[in-house]
Amino acid sequence: MLSSSERLATASTLPVRLGLLWQRRIRDALTRFAHAQTLPQVPFTANPFFAAFDYLADSFERQTLFWDTFRQRGDNYLEHAKAGKPPLLHFSYDIIVDGRQFKRPVNYALAAITPPEGVVIDPEARPYVIIDPRAGHGPGIGGFKDDSEVGMALRAGSPVYFCLFFPEPEAGQTLADVTAAEADFLREVIRRHPDSPKPALVGNCQGGWAAMLVAAQNPELVGALVMNGAPVSYWAGNDGGNPMRYAGGNLGGAWTALLASDLGKGKFDGAYLVDNFEGLDPANTLVKKNYHLYDQIDTEPPRFLEFERWWGGYFLMNEEEIRWIVENLFIGNNLTEGKAVSQAGAFDLRQLRAPVVVFASMGDNITPPQQAFNWILDLYPNTAALKHSGQVIVGLEHKTTGHLGIFVSAKIAQKEHAKIVELLQVIETLEPGLYQLKIDTVTGDDGQPRYEAELIEREVEELRGLQKFERHDEAPFAAVEAISTLGTSIYSTLVRPWLAPLVTEDAAEIGRQLHPLRVQHWGWSSYNPLAKLNAGVAEVVREHRQPREPELRSLERWATQQLATSLDLYRDLRDATSELQFFHTYGLLGLAGIGVENIPDYLKKQGQAEPQFDDAALLARLPKGDNADGLIRLAILITQGLSSIKVERRSAAYEWLLQEPALAALAPETRHAKIREQALLAWRFPAEARKTLPQLFDSRDALASAFEHFDALVHVIPDSTEALHNLAELRAEVLPTRTVTEWPAAKTPTAAPPADEKPARTVTRRKPAASKPAATPTSTATTTAKPARRKPSAGKTATKEDKE
Repeated sequence: MLSSSERLATASTLPVRLGLLWQRRIRDALTRFAHAQTLPQVPFTANPFFAAFDYLADSFERQTLFWDTFRQRGDNYLEHAKAGKPPLLHFSYDIIVDGRQFKRPVNYALAAITPPEGVVIDPEARPYVIIDPRAGHGPGIGGFKDDSEVGMALRAGSPVYFCLFFPEPEAGQTLADVTAAEADFLREVIRRHPDSPKPALVGNCQGGWAAMLVAAQNPELVGALVMNGAPVSYWAGNDGGNPMRYAGGNLGGAWTALLASDLGKGKFDGAYLVDNFEGLDPANTLVKKNYHLYDQIDTEPPRFLEFERWWGGYFLMNEEEIRWIVENLFIGNNLTEGKAVSQAGAFDLRQLRAPVVVFASMGDNITPPQQAFNWILDLYPNTAALKHSGQVIVGLEHKTTGHLGIFVSAKIAQKEHAKIVELLQVIETLEPGLYQLKIDTVTGDDGQPRYEAELIEREVEELRGLQKFERHDEAPFAAVEAISTLGTSIYSTLVRPWLAPLVTEDAAEIGRQLHPLRVQHWGWSSYNPLAKLNAGVAEVVREHRQPREPELRSLERWATQQLATSLDLYRDLRDATSELQFFHTYGLLGLAGIGVENIPDYLKKQGQAEPQFDDAALLARLPKGDNADGLIRLAILITQGLSSIKVERRSAAYEWLLQEPALAALAPETRHAKIREQALLAWRFPAEARKTLPQLFDSRDALASAFEHFDALVHVIPDSTEALHNLAELRAEVLPTRTVTEWPAAKTPTAAPPADEKPARTVTRRKPAASKPAATPTSTATTTAKPARRKPSAGKTATKEDKE
């Protein structure tokens, strides 16, 4: 923590530094605007009058069809609302559990997805349970089209379930009730698939942290956790790139959510959240999206109307729900610190036991990668801590796609989501650690492109490079939390007592219907006489229209691009000013000591403690085990030091190894627990793990048979030179050193040495990544086996544009 003199010195220079930073932001924005300016390309035309007439006629036709498409959007909105806003899933489904019937009712239900014709489901495959975001819109984005998360899981033969929710929350419903209901949904899925691995829980955006809450409180119910574009570390982000993280502070804290709930008679309107999303990119909201429809009016309306039906379906939350979300996540960032509390107790993410897949995009301005990944650093400050926990985390990062593209893009589904499904078949066979999932486009034997996924082990410390300033720019958010608490208290004391009783149910409903986002839907529908009149003209236009490309259309596109560029400049200036306002206000308040009690451990100078390994107990466990432990350790030792893991080959190798009776006889949970244990032993004591390997087998023949089995496996796997070398080296090291007479007829367990006694053997101990290297031993009797670490692949690489 800063001393008083350091805080005073920083406060005296902060306004000047912020001013210089703001000037640089403005200069960069103006530079981008200047570089985007282009001269119009005036088309050459032999008959300017005919070209002008042709353009005006085409423009009139497109405008007529454009406004009629908006009329259809309004009609769809009204029809969807009248029908009760059912989920917009592309697939048929049956509701099998209705949370509205629970003792603590919630507006959630569990639906079983009906596979399309021709898709065969394996009832013993891992089931998928998908949770969509409840952030203003309705459910369905995870199964919006055939090429989607739902579609990819179905094609892989897995049963798929979907967590639906309804427009209106149940009376008294809280987030703890929702979490408990989702846990009951998982129990029902497990009951329906008793012979399958535990379900994979997939959370999209807000559904990601909702899935984490379920997995943290009920770790025994989740087999794997997938988080797509899910914000968890809400204070994280990069200055100049993620303006949404400043919104809570610039609005004064959580009291605005309480005000909106009071105006809604205890219900928060999701249209406010959607309005915030649209405000992030005014050029896209006001110009690009609409012009794309206008420019491609002959082909674009079906896609536009399909998306707008979902985008325009606004759902409600109870005041208790939105208040918990704002105070614990948006403002407090309490989830990773274990301070997020519900009626069932605190949510401790360290209780997660299922392997986790995190999918984020550098082009996402709603959930930037820092918010998706930094929780890993918050829980596990270094690689040693992650290994010690036994946790497996796989990260996947897209370079360009936006927030919605993560969920609705068919290309993303066919590539990233399909490979995530493939990964989940073997994720529980991975050794604890952090991995990067890299997907390359390669040319198959048939000449067609296909996707190939591989895993590269990374150090947790590498995640620190995602954010600038060593995350010290998160310190002012602690002051935001303190001011928010004060503002909420003032509002609850001085305003709520007289405002809340004045609002009636009818007044709240009128207020919701008059929200600008709703007005633009029902205001231009068939109830509007002008829209009805335009519909008649549009029918005539459709009947006689000949799609064409007038010569002057290029000028129209140039003018539209200039308008969008101007709005981009406005956005950049607005965001730079908003950032300046935030840090000028809360930076100074933080330096004054306000909110200092809210500063998390990872921002304090003393840092976080290193994990404490019980090395005596680990050493005692090295020679203990059976043939199954030996096979698992042998597999780990053979793959140590490999540059990467090909997911497809890993799956084939795992199926091959399950032919061994010792492994096939184990329950999946037992097998995976043995993998975690042997991986920790081989990582912590690599040399001793090799030396004690023979003691895990009940005979020399069993050890020799294991080597033969792996030798046959490695020889059938392409490009396995490294593994083959490791196998030969390990065989030469451990197999000849033990004669038949040295093998006891029956192994008897050996007692572990007391914790205060040092082992008699000399050991090589794996040091945590963040610790200083130990001094070189002077004794020549000590042998050091350097722990293996996967290095970046030096083999065949894909083209730059194909890599992600």
